[in-house]
Amino acid sequence: MLMSLAEYLTQYHSGFAVFQYITLRAILGVLTALMISFIVGPVMIRKLSQYKVGQPIRELGPETHFSKAGTPTMGGALILVAIAVSTLLWANLESRYVWVVLLTTLAFGVIGFYDDYRKLVLQDPKGMSSKAKYFWQSLFGMVVAVYLYKSAVSPVETQLFVPFFKDVAIDMGLMFVVLTYFVVVGTSNAVNLTDGLDGLAILPTVMVAGALGVFAYAHGHTGFAEYLGIPYIAGVGEVMIFCATICGAGLGFLWFNTYPAQVFMGDVGALALGAALGIVAVVVRQELVLLIMGGVFVMETVSVILQVVSYKLTGRRIFRMAPLHHHFELKGWPEPRVIVRFWIVTVILVLVGLATLKLR
Repeated sequence: MLMSLAEYLTQYHSGFAVFQYITLRAILGVLTALMISFIVGPVMIRKLSQYKVGQPIRELGPETHFSKAGTPTMGGALILVAIAVSTLLWANLESRYVWVVLLTTLAFGVIGFYDDYRKLVLQDPKGMSSKAKYFWQSLFGMVVAVYLYKSAVSPVETQLFVPFFKDVAIDMGLMFVVLTYFVVVGTSNAVNLTDGLDGLAILPTVMVAGALGVFAYAHGHTGFAEYLGIPYIAGVGEVMIFCATICGAGLGFLWFNTYPAQVFMGDVGALALGAALGIVAVVVRQELVLLIMGGVFVMETVSVILQVVSYKLTGRRIFRMAPLHHHFELKGWPEPRVIVRFWIVTVILVLVGLATLKLR
């Protein structure tokens, strides 16, 4: 929006041409989202507290969590507002990729919002049924997958690129739709499972989004793409601004969500942010790198799967409690220790993922 205004004003003063630079607009996107979070955050927390939109705590969960009952939740709506406003202000809205990643994020946010609304406002402990939730996730995931497949204008947009191998590009064909579906829906649920401790999910999300923004910029820049030996994808560079707004909104939310949390993001934030990471990884053709950088999300999801399968087949549990962060809590790790160590693991994995840009 503001980019179009800057383009118009360039005819009156050449200085406005500086807004053509994606890097500048990405920085402004971070700052805008951060500012929105800082301004709106306290107001939202007061309103959520006033209307008693508080987090219920499972009786089967760790005892240390019982004191968190009643903490305002649905704070993920703050993240989505900051992302949407900042993206619309600073991104080039002529890029179809911007609309794909933004609308996918908001669509999954609607699913999470309805689930939270049923549980917290309507006092329905079951919330949205698992079948209904999965149906809508599948529908939105399939719609965006088919759209990206049908709208692809070059072969690289539907190929699978293998990290660390320069010339390995697998033509996916219709399997691209299946891959995109599983990446978007799977990542959405993985982040949701990880969101169980104060700040545990949001900072890894910020770090992974920032790294994916680097990939978006490199893939959308002819010079960098040629130098790094990665495919050039026209228009995908604008996705860097969307990733930047996730970083700004996420850091702003972490200000209130850090231990001990004043607000939780709820499904409205977790499902949306997971879908955002998934769809960005797809459009920048880095699904396998997302698997590396989002290793914490993967470990959390795998721990739940292994726990369920083991209990059903043998009647025994592998972990003291799943997802994995609860296992470490029950081993005696204080909550802040679990959180920070998971953050450190994410830093390492993100650096490994970024290394794939050059190590080919």
